[in-house]
Formats: sequence, C-alpha cells, structure tokens
Amino acid sequence: MESPTHSLPSLFKQLGLDNDPVSIDQFIATHSPLKPELHLADAFFWTQSQADFLRGEILDDADWAEVVDQLDVMLRKGRGV
Repeated sequence: MESPTHSLPSLFKQLGLDNDPVSIDQFIATHSPLKPELHLADAFFWTQSQADFLRGEILDDADWAEVVDQLDVMLRKGRGV
C-alpha cells in the first residue's frame, strides 16, 4: 500500500489555514463534532473555494482524498483519533 501523498498540515496549508499542530488541534476542537448527516464540504465554516476543493477531491478520488477523509473523521470524533 502506498503512503499518503499529502499530510494533514499540507491540507491545512492548501486550504489557506494555519497548519502548525496547535492551530490544527484548535481548528478540530472548535469545529467538532460534525453531525453525522452533514457532508464535510457543507459545513458552515468553509469558504466557497475551500468547500469546492474538498468536495472535488472526494468526488474525483483525487490525490488529496485520503487526507480529506482523515480530516472528516477527526471533525466527527474530535482530535483523539
């Protein structure tokens, strides 16, 4: 199995967010848990371009899809996953 192409910090950077460990933890703590029925890209805290990027990566099963899935899980369960 190949290792992921992108890391969580690189995803945060791609989204234009602070990508240091403390900022990532704070983002997860602030925005979790997401409701089970809510798609990640539909969460209120994304800009339109961020939401479009997240949605497109998942729909296309693109390079970022694995780390986007990781973020989705983290936002549903909190940081301790």
